[in-house]
Amino acid sequence: MVWLAGLVLGLGLSLSARAAPDGEKIRAVASFSILGDLVRVVGGAHVAVTTLVGPDSDAHGFSPSPADAKKLAEADIVFVNGLGLEGWLDRLIRASGTRVPVVVASTGVKPIAAIDDHAQAGGSHDHAGGGHSQAGGSHDQAGGGHADAVDPHAWQNVANVRIYVANIRDGLAKVDPAHADAYRAAADAYTVQLDALEQAVRQAVERIPPQNRRIITSHDAFGYFSAAYGLRFLAPQGVSTDSEASPRDVAAIIQQIRRDKVPAVFLENISDPRQMEQIARESGARIGGKVYSDALSGPAGPAATYLDMMRSNLRAFDAALAPG
Repeated sequence: MVWLAGLVLGLGLSLSARAAPDGEKIRAVASFSILGDLVRVVGGAHVAVTTLVGPDSDAHGFSPSPADAKKLAEADIVFVNGLGLEGWLDRLIRASGTRVPVVVASTGVKPIAAIDDHAQAGGSHDHAGGGHSQAGGSHDQAGGGHADAVDPHAWQNVANVRIYVANIRDGLAKVDPAHADAYRAAADAYTVQLDALEQAVRQAVERIPPQNRRIITSHDAFGYFSAAYGLRFLAPQGVSTDSEASPRDVAAIIQQIRRDKVPAVFLENISDPRQMEQIARESGARIGGKVYSDALSGPAGPAATYLDMMRSNLRAFDAALAPG
């Protein structure tokens, strides 16, 4: 089934949008917290953003409620990640009856293939920098462990977030042309910050000795980071958290940690830490701290924005893997 077939609009297609009355903010709904932050940055004072999957919450296994359908029904525009992240969204759109534009923020991103949950020798999921095969074609493929599925976590490569921001800018300008210049200016200013962030990411990875550039995380959410920046990520789960790693998967990754002398195991903010604590305990690897993969932290946390999330992850990697 083509994901969101007939429902999601590409930016090149048009559908009459319900413009906000003069003086009122555009009502935007974003599917999850990272995307919501990007929409807030570009929209600024002219956009009120509601997020369906909030901070420290997992978009993979989200179960929408009638209240979420109401949020979509009241929106002027909806932003989604695409790439199969929001497998629940087509049903939610139908339930809401909304006819407003749905912008796929990842349109234009070159996706990488998701690793089949059942195709890995030994059970673990291994991303080495630059070692991904590319999944061409549609951005509307569903996830779920199929051979042609793509990895939805494109925001882990800063270059892809520039594409997200451009799509958000164009989507907002289409439903609110009166403030198009403001959206362009905000997107341009944020892109400068993304350029600085990407330079910081590359510098941080360069400080880590090559033999230490191996990391264990709960699920396979860092494939784009790995391909772009050269860290190697291992995970007992695939790209989705819908199903837990089996005892065989856990045992295999413990053996791999011991064999490859992987220095650190990282906890994810959206995952139960007990499995990773078991892996660290039985493998001898130390817990390197918490990283943020699929969701921001709460407002008082260290990863309340996309920029803060990436910097927080860099600090965790640097503290655990770089020389003292």
